[in-house]
Amino acid sequence: MTDATLSSAASAAPVTERKSKSLLEADSHTRRRNAAETRFRFYGIGAVLIGLFFLVALLWAILSNGLSAFTQTSIPIDLPLDKAAIESAEKSIVKTSKYNAMIGAALEKKLADAHIETSMSEKDLMKILSSGAASTVRDFVLANPDKYGTTVPFQLLASSRVDGYLKGRVTRAALANDKNLDAAHLDIVDAMMKAGIIAKTFNWNFVFGADASDSRPEQAGIGVSMLGSLYMMLVVLVLSLPIGVAASIYLEEFAPKNRWTDIIEVNIANLAAVPSIVFGILGLAAFIQFAHLPQSAPIVGGLVLTLMTLPTIIISTRAALKAVPPSIRSAALGIGASKMQSVFHHVLPLAMPGILTGTIIGLAQALGETAPLLLIGMVGFIASNYPDGVADGFFSPNSAMPAQIYEWAKRADPAFYERAWGGIIILLVVLMSMNILAILLRRKFERRW
Repeated sequence: MTDATLSSAASAAPVTERKSKSLLEADSHTRRRNAAETRFRFYGIGAVLIGLFFLVALLWAILSNGLSAFTQTSIPIDLPLDKAAIESAEKSIVKTSKYNAMIGAALEKKLADAHIETSMSEKDLMKILSSGAASTVRDFVLANPDKYGTTVPFQLLASSRVDGYLKGRVTRAALANDKNLDAAHLDIVDAMMKAGIIAKTFNWNFVFGADASDSRPEQAGIGVSMLGSLYMMLVVLVLSLPIGVAASIYLEEFAPKNRWTDIIEVNIANLAAVPSIVFGILGLAAFIQFAHLPQSAPIVGGLVLTLMTLPTIIISTRAALKAVPPSIRSAALGIGASKMQSVFHHVLPLAMPGILTGTIIGLAQALGETAPLLLIGMVGFIASNYPDGVADGFFSPNSAMPAQIYEWAKRADPAFYERAWGGIIILLVVLMSMNILAILLRRKFERRW
């Protein structure tokens, strides 16, 4: 059969016309694919909204429970400092009882001047005030002997029960079996509120003060713990930054690529994933039991957190060094620079934004750690006094912000629970400040090529 025969046969056969489809019209496969993409987009939006919901819920829980810690109920009292009464109190075995009597008489006079009638004794009236009121007055009297014979205005803190009542944390029904306060005291507090002689003011002592015992939650503050965290972060910064950067530069730029460097790199990556409490055990054995450094001291906490932060800084620094284009190194070597000159004069300045960011993020992570501090005793110590100097700040027992928050959270009085939430707010503000600083430093020193 020739080609002519085939062509004629083909022309003779009936032609079946196929319906052509437009490229602008989606077929079933395209419609299914577009539907899947639409569903995935909605899944992503839903996941973001769920994450935002839990974030808002978390922030609401923190703020609603912790903001009240920044206010404290206080009572202004004009206390006459009689020299004879003060000398008698100082000669007494129980000095605070004498000062309590002086404060109780002044409080009774305050109520009488405000036309608030009460049949309570001075001792019962003193339950409205903090148990540390006598110590506050005594410390002022001993520090200001020139005030003898004068009337000094004091802003004395109310007790934690009174403060909780005015904040809505304590109810009258909750005081039915309370030995410290009863409904009669709350009647006096209500009358004092109407007379304007009791009020809530900003609690600077919470921000800058020291921790207090279980019987004085209204006087507890986080200031000393903030200082302890500062000393620990100084130790971490001074040790981890130079050691971490030096190790990263050697491993990335100078170390030969062999089995030993591979083992080192794998171990560094594994150390970054080790639970923080393991570093606490290591610090307890190495720094306290072996080196005999003081327990609960910021120097020990700083050393433990340095061990924990080093892998993070090394990994982030190596990533920053890898991000520098190889052409920078080749260009420096091509114009006669040595290997060290190319690294320190060209590569390292370009990697500095990433190094600073990784360092600050590592410090922020260390600042919020609690588990390593449990094992070196920084949780069981009550930070009640500021250190006397720089050396004392490093080597004397102290606490840290996360350890202080943990300690407050496990105490029985609800006032400490309130301060735990307030401490979380301060800790979050510090962490956010450090992260914002990392972003600003990165944008300031970042170079584009």
